[in-house]
Amino acid sequence: MARKEQDITLGELAERQKAVQKELEEARRGMAEQQLASNLAARRGRRWDEPALAAPEEEESWLTTYLDMMTLLLVLMIVMLSFAGKRAQSEAGAGQGGVAAVAQAGAAGAGVMPAGAGLLPESGKAPGQGAGDHGLQLDGLGDDIDIVVNDKSISFRINSEILFSSGGADLGLEGLGVLRKLVTVLNSTSHQIVIEGHTDSVPIRSYRYPSNWELSGARAGSVVRYLESNGVASQRLSAVGYADTRPLGDNASSEGRASNRRVELILLTAPEGQIQP
Repeated sequence: MARKEQDITLGELAERQKAVQKELEEARRGMAEQQLASNLAARRGRRWDEPALAAPEEEESWLTTYLDMMTLLLVLMIVMLSFAGKRAQSEAGAGQGGVAAVAQAGAAGAGVMPAGAGLLPESGKAPGQGAGDHGLQLDGLGDDIDIVVNDKSISFRINSEILFSSGGADLGLEGLGVLRKLVTVLNSTSHQIVIEGHTDSVPIRSYRYPSNWELSGARAGSVVRYLESNGVASQRLSAVGYADTRPLGDNASSEGRASNRRVELILLTAPEGQIQP
């Protein structure tokens, strides 16, 4: 409603500005006609040897100054209202974002399983996911992490767009928040953790990352460094980049490429002698 009232106010000010400009043009035109008439009348009424009378411009100059000032004031008000509208819109967007975050947190809390249930929610399973969670509490990780439970491992898949900016390997604020949820789960066990970096098939050629191999490896390394700095033992960690060699979807479609751009944290739950390379 406030936005609508602001649009009406801006529209009225714009119409007022046009009206004032029109009045200014008419006043200037009238002054020119009056001056021309005065000059003609003066020429007709004087003798040939009398000097011409000066035009009475000083008597009408105040009107031009007044109209110019009114026009400037209207323009200034329009600019100020425009900036105020943008600020109100940004504040409203921030408020809606906060409400959405609270609502999302409430929804996540509503779906949490009781402690010790030992099973993942059916809605959170990925294709091929097993039923058990190997004794780990995996609830509350949020919708940004896909969990795939197998007999000998648990994979945590995170879309690269959540963790990194396009073509980069530096963790963003959103990515740090997602990984922070995983630290507690990973620190609750002593199993080995393999961090895999994956990309789509679109080539990348930059000074820092000549190909997708370097990019996928750098992204996996960034996650390893974050986990190590947050208490995960370095002896448990390893990083590998697979580029686009292990896709989940078809790289011919945008949806498939989006699913292929990911980082997987694989928790190896089987004994070391049973782990297959």
